[in-house]
Amino acid sequence: MTRQTVLGANGTIGCVLATELRKYTDQVRLVSRNPRKSHESDELFPLDLSLPGQVEKAVEGSSVVYLVVGFEYKLRVWQDVWPRLMRETLDACAKHDAKLVFFDNVYMYGRSSLSRMTEDSPLDPPSRKGAVRLRIARMLLDDCRSGKVQGLIARSADFYGPGNERSFLTELVYKNLRKGSKARWLADADKLHSFTYTPDAARATALLGNAEDAYGQVWHLPTDPHSLTGRQLAALFASEMGAQDRLSILPTWLIRGLGVFMPFMRELSEMMYQYDRDYVFDSTKFDQRYPFQKTTYAQGVKATVASR
Repeated sequence: MTRQTVLGANGTIGCVLATELRKYTDQVRLVSRNPRKSHESDELFPLDLSLPGQVEKAVEGSSVVYLVVGFEYKLRVWQDVWPRLMRETLDACAKHDAKLVFFDNVYMYGRSSLSRMTEDSPLDPPSRKGAVRLRIARMLLDDCRSGKVQGLIARSADFYGPGNERSFLTELVYKNLRKGSKARWLADADKLHSFTYTPDAARATALLGNAEDAYGQVWHLPTDPHSLTGRQLAALFASEMGAQDRLSILPTWLIRGLGVFMPFMRELSEMMYQYDRDYVFDSTKFDQRYPFQKTTYAQGVKATVASR
């Protein structure tokens, strides 16, 4: 068996991915500031990936590297850290002959593509964070085309699932319903909005990393094709929790206004275009290539609530 390494092992995806990789190898290296074992034989590799010059030590001796880091949701941090980390990771993978799997989001797609996002959707990011994501995705694909590395992009919609504290659905819907308040939504609750279930995303990412024919490509991770509106998703949570189905809408103008005083709202403001129109994530390419049982929204919400 060959070593497979998770960069960002303590994150939402990294934790589940570490477990999934056991299906493919008995040598798993977990890299983060404070890595935790998911299996007794896991190799813990404490490292601050936000600091320069650290990545090569983690990559050495690996056959496949999974870059699933989630940095602080600040534009300045993304602009400073992401391009450097991607460059260092690509160079380290090239030096040590390791394949690279990059877990990505959809920020680089243009506004007009959101109603049906596929791997071929135009790359025209309307936000500064999206420009960062486009830049680092191109770095990887350019190195793949030149033959410098073997790599792939595993792309996810917004995600939700057990143990996912950063999920939009957890923060604005579940937590508010749990304390007896109204669930909250952004901009327009009657628009469709896809969410990828985190256990599905991790399982599919491990599958892609161990599929020889997956490299050199972008893959949308398997997501329930029956997208629901924000109102329908909030109702699913309310029903599962035995809570009153009540919903309040935070309009775009309010988010922008709060951004003057609240740093997180300022960061969120430029992403509001993802909530004022349909946001539908299409994983047909993956579905047609690999056998995979996707989790439905009803199943995912039930499991998310039961885990808490």
